[in-house]
Amino acid sequence: MTHTSLPGFASPAVGFDQPFEMLQACHERVERSLALLQRLVAHVRDHGHDAASRSAARDVLRYFDLAAPHHHLDEERHVLPPLLASDDAGLRALAEQLVAEHRRMEALWAVLREPLQQWADAPPASTTFPLPQALAEFIAVYAGHIAREEAHAYPQAQTLLDATTLADMGEEMRARRRTPATGRTGAP
Repeated sequence: MTHTSLPGFASPAVGFDQPFEMLQACHERVERSLALLQRLVAHVRDHGHDAASRSAARDVLRYFDLAAPHHHLDEERHVLPPLLASDDAGLRALAEQLVAEHRRMEALWAVLREPLQQWADAPPASTTFPLPQALAEFIAVYAGHIAREEAHAYPQAQTLLDATTLADMGEEMRARRRTPATGRTGAP
């Protein structure tokens, strides 16, 4: 594995004026971050810790520490409320399940974060990731979660939101990510 095969990736090209497209672009970043995490674990197992593994660990930490919480909040503020308020019991159950999955992913991340931080800062002698079951569950929960959101939650929520609400949603998402010093927006 070369150094260029581990670290980094570009931000999505869509903007906040298309909030559901932005949410889907965030899912692509989640999937790339999870794939990077899996490649990182394999790289360290096969080649040990090096500059590439430390950089990849920092990239994964940055995504799941900063962007993923924004994404979950976007959904809990804008996508899930209309589903929870629906007369359709199935939509309400779906929204409740998605919220529960957010809490599960956050709990798993809290467990996975510490060994990744060690790999980013001062890699330990061990080349085996210490929490393989938590890692597998984290990846599996995200995979099912994304599939449910894209196939059911997003399309249903879009039908329940008017153009003004969608514009407000995009602006709120943008404003929450605005960098105070520059006014620029950060990653989704």
